[in-house]
Amino acid sequence: MAPKFVTPYRMSGKRGKNDAQDAAAITEAVTRAHMRFVPIKEEHQQIILCLHRTRQGFVIERTATYNRLRGLISEFGIVLPLKVTGLRQSIGNGHDFKNGRQVAAWIGLTLGGQHSSGGKARLGHITKAGDSYLRSLLVMGARAVLNSIGDKQDYFSCWARDLVARRGYWRTVVAIAAKNARLAWAVLHYGEDFRLNKSAA
Repeated sequence: MAPKFVTPYRMSGKRGKNDAQDAAAITEAVTRAHMRFVPIKEEHQQIILCLHRTRQGFVIERTATYNRLRGLISEFGIVLPLKVTGLRQSIGNGHDFKNGRQVAAWIGLTLGGQHSSGGKARLGHITKAGDSYLRSLLVMGARAVLNSIGDKQDYFSCWARDLVARRGYWRTVVAIAAKNARLAWAVLHYGEDFRLNKSAA
């Protein structure tokens, strides 16, 4: 039976919506002479329906995300058409920066100062300039990478463990975040797909 045919036989309000009340309403509705029934879906029909609903959900989320970004961009005087393809042409390609270090500095992942004396270097804190949300995403990603290296013996994992031993956990996190920012700039700047180096896997 379709749910809309069972609802009239169930108590209204929040108190009427529970498993016991649903079962009682179904029992009452099924005894009606003029009740209409729907065919039971087969397994492959359920699978196809799941795919369609999943796709529909992705389309709705994509549209909502685009409209949200379109509204934010319009605050800066940039009005985009009502198409997702228009947004892909307002996105930077990395050519505003000469190198990856400039990107890391723009995000605020480089050191803000250096205080050295007597031949001993004392490095300052990161500047935390730029977009704090973007910086937090890079830092969270770096933490995930660092926490997953385990006992791996590739070049990157050995470098990260050595850096943790010498400089501490959080400085290593910032170093990995800055490295990832530079990789992202290289992908955008040169227009190539990211390829994981086998020696660093």
